[in-house]
Amino acid sequence: MGNAVENSAVKDKNILIIGGGLGGLFTGALLAKNGAIVRVLEKNVIIGGGLQCFSRNGKSFETGMHIVGGFRPGGTLYKLSSYLGILDRLQLEHLEGEYADTIFFADNNLSFRLPSGRENFTKALISYFPDEEEGIKGYIDAIFSLSDLLPLYNLRERCDYLINPPEEFVMPADMLIARYVSDPTLRALLAYHNSLYDGVKEETPAFIHAVINTLYITGQSRFIGGSLQLASALAEVIINNGGEVLSPKEVISLEMLDNRVISATTGDGKVYTADYFISAIHPATLSSMMPPHAFKKSYSRRLNEIPNSCSAFSLYIDLKPGAFPYLPHTNYYIENENLVWQQEKYNRGGEIKAFMYMTPPDQHQGEYASRLLVYSLMSFDEVREWENSSLGNRGEGYEVWKKGYKDYLLDKLEHLYPGFRNMILHTYSASPLTIRDYYNTKEGAIFGYRKVSGNMAFSHIPAATKIPNLLLTGQNIGLHGICGVPINAIITAEELLGKNFLVREINRCVR
Repeated sequence: MGNAVENSAVKDKNILIIGGGLGGLFTGALLAKNGAIVRVLEKNVIIGGGLQCFSRNGKSFETGMHIVGGFRPGGTLYKLSSYLGILDRLQLEHLEGEYADTIFFADNNLSFRLPSGRENFTKALISYFPDEEEGIKGYIDAIFSLSDLLPLYNLRERCDYLINPPEEFVMPADMLIARYVSDPTLRALLAYHNSLYDGVKEETPAFIHAVINTLYITGQSRFIGGSLQLASALAEVIINNGGEVLSPKEVISLEMLDNRVISATTGDGKVYTADYFISAIHPATLSSMMPPHAFKKSYSRRLNEIPNSCSAFSLYIDLKPGAFPYLPHTNYYIENENLVWQQEKYNRGGEIKAFMYMTPPDQHQGEYASRLLVYSLMSFDEVREWENSSLGNRGEGYEVWKKGYKDYLLDKLEHLYPGFRNMILHTYSASPLTIRDYYNTKEGAIFGYRKVSGNMAFSHIPAATKIPNLLLTGQNIGLHGICGVPINAIITAEELLGKNFLVREINRCVR
């Protein structure tokens, strides 16, 4: 590993980042490492956005990053974390067992166990569907080829945006799957990761499906002790390089002069100036903070009209000691194979027909789990009647609504694991409103803007804005999640550092 080179374009420049989630912290850390003086203002008491954890009765519960990819040697997050000098601070459990995922189609009582690794994953699929061997191999080749078309996914230097991409790149993901395999159960099985990116039939572009699936097929990991450690490590990079990470500091307005942002005002009345401003919050929220006419009307309108991805309902279960086994794999419960696409459409009316559950690892993890997390996609429409309420003041109706979903999920787990209710000490739950308020994202969207195959240009938001010293970062400007958001951070930082500067530096420093 070599020494990093400071970039003269940002050295000693003051950069203010609005939002201390994954995107804001990664962008800030990359710029701080290269000589910028970075200040991050985070709305919540706890930094991290989707990396946030909360503690109850001495146990930590993750709110977003339950499983991660890219942290194996050679992976994008492995290289990026090594470059920032934080890899050794991250405690990760790599899922190395016979299988990494279990998928259960309840109506047909069919269960599939799939391992990590391209070769083993392919062999397992063929063992379940021997008549589809040729199609399975073709599908696996296709998704890895599509992922390879995105240079930053593999930390390669990028040219201009992909010109004339192959047909499969932007075709709907369900059509890509159908092109290779004909068995309806296998088609559903190949889409089981939909809950990690809000896959929608006839809409979600195949390249998103490909990136998410190859990321987790290559190798899954979990944070031991919670994902907040990544946020803390990134904040430390910023602070150690002369910057600040301040919370709670909610930015309520931006002031401009001569088509440049000159300052940001927080809710406590303090004013912060900088040379450059980077927004890591939802673009529509940013637009509402700007002076009138700062953005063209057409741009502001589009920021509000691009469809958002869905939200989620989460159940956090505090388990009795020695009661429930630790599961070294991720579990997907799907009531019917026809429900794989657009799962939030079916998780409504008090019923949840598709969900993911897992047991997060503790330090020195033993035979038994201390916690269990359940996560299901959900439309914000389910909580629309309480959208004007605030945390802790949503009313009895809301609490009854939450209890209904909690009981429904517990009934499902009781059916899967008889006696499960007797293994519980405490339960906690979070709704799309919780996500909206803690992540500061429009309608609790957990995957940013929704990408639509037939209209990719409409939802594409560049990192650079028409305001010279205002940039965007985070999941709304590109791919989402643990791999996508750090890639977007590279794109944003390179708007200041120079195209491909970071990619060259990361590959120079990390072997």
